[in-house]
Amino acid sequence: MRINLEGKNSLITGASRGIGKAIAIKLAQAGSNVVINYKSSEKEALELCQELRTKYNIKAIAVKADVSNIDEVKQMKEVSNKELGPITILVNNAGITNDKLLRNMDIEIWDNVIRSNLYSVYNTCYVFVEDMINSRWGRIINISSIVGLMGSTGQSNYAAAKSGIIGFTKSIAREFAKRNITANVICPGYIETDMTAKLAPKIKEAIINSIPLGRPGQPEEVANLVTFLASDFSSYITGEVINISGGLYM
Repeated sequence: MRINLEGKNSLITGASRGIGKAIAIKLAQAGSNVVINYKSSEKEALELCQELRTKYNIKAIAVKADVSNIDEVKQMKEVSNKELGPITILVNNAGITNDKLLRNMDIEIWDNVIRSNLYSVYNTCYVFVEDMINSRWGRIINISSIVGLMGSTGQSNYAAAKSGIIGFTKSIAREFAKRNITANVICPGYIETDMTAKLAPKIKEAIINSIPLGRPGQPEEVANLVTFLASDFSSYITGEVINISGGLYM
């Protein structure tokens, strides 16, 4: 099975590193042109674009935008449409954490995580779905987390946002199905990234010991699933929540 995304234009939010970077690479390998969205990591985003253009002979552009701000998302669409054309594959990967027990979580911490993780998904879907409707084809892939399904101590803000993504995605999957647009959710578990690298060794060990497959996941494994969902091989899959956690959540 060879996935062919030649002629498609993809946007990956938060794509300068980690899971987002791996997704951008896999989509480019399949022939898709890519928009690398970033908020602050300009150097990494530009280097990734150069790598993708050189290795895979596709178009790649880096666009700075805070996706929690709808005006910046609209500006990003203007740039991407001018440089590449309509976006028909949208991967919402950008997100942050700011963990606190609820009694220590003030409204600013709550609001910042909700805006960065949930408002951002609304913003990009609202802005970019019109081109998918006009194209009569689209793929929306939203990255949630198993935390949105099972909860996590000290992460009520993050869990609320990630759970919200699931309900939001199921709703728009129903709305756009007749337009040949699918919308699905991926819930990664413990994936080795810069974010998880900051965890204390004892916490890492405890998590890995609770994973039936006995190891952390790799960003490339999430990217493989994203690429499948972006392709025509997944044309009869919509409104689904797919865990990729090595069995940590079943």
